[in-house]
Amino acid sequence: MHPALARLIEESGTIAVLTGAGISTESGIPDFRSPGGIWSRYRIIEYGEFMASETARLEDWRRRFDMEDQLGQVRPNRGHLAIARLLAEGRCPAVITQNIDGLHQESGVPDDKVVEIHGNARHALCTRCGLRHEIAECRAMLEKTGRPPACRACGGIVKSAVVMFGQMMPEAAFARAVRLAEGCDLFIAVGTSLVVHPAASLPIHALRNHTRLAIVNREPTEFDELAELVLNGEIGELLG
Repeated sequence: MHPALARLIEESGTIAVLTGAGISTESGIPDFRSPGGIWSRYRIIEYGEFMASETARLEDWRRRFDMEDQLGQVRPNRGHLAIARLLAEGRCPAVITQNIDGLHQESGVPDDKVVEIHGNARHALCTRCGLRHEIAECRAMLEKTGRPPACRACGGIVKSAVVMFGQMMPEAAFARAVRLAEGCDLFIAVGTSLVVHPAASLPIHALRNHTRLAIVNREPTEFDELAELVLNGEIGELLG
């Protein structure tokens, strides 16, 4: 770990960590929003259209399967493992993440200590009763019937657990993220540009309580001038 970051951690009691896409690219996760990425090849389907149109649901599910295939057999990298160690030491109550790849859980962080404010692409939920469905199960349903998957319990519409455009953020998860930001004395933002809201507001919640802010990212962010420490470079190297 970079000595300056290690020193800040050592001097701190309670730590909050927010991670973004930058921590996962070193695991081989594609940048879905870049030119040529999945989302540049598909039109945006908003939540309302997904719920109203079977055709839209079919289109969305096919791209979800495309994403799952591209995720492939990716594994956590040094950055994920460093954060897992921080939690295991009891210095950090939970990790807040904008990512939907489930790599924090795969690095050894218990599911109840990962606060996913944008959801998770590795499973799906019934929009009526909330029952969890696995992506492979949903794929099998679609291949068998030619129709979007329906809940095996109540027959409701099933969608990926990712938060879609036009869909409400998970209120409980974000409220928990705010509590973590307000209750720490060191807030570390890792691999996030801090421009996507409401996640970008979390450092503000921390700073209002006179929390120290550290930013670890490949590129500069708009919050750099407010941070006590800014580290630009390869995230796995800086954290590992």
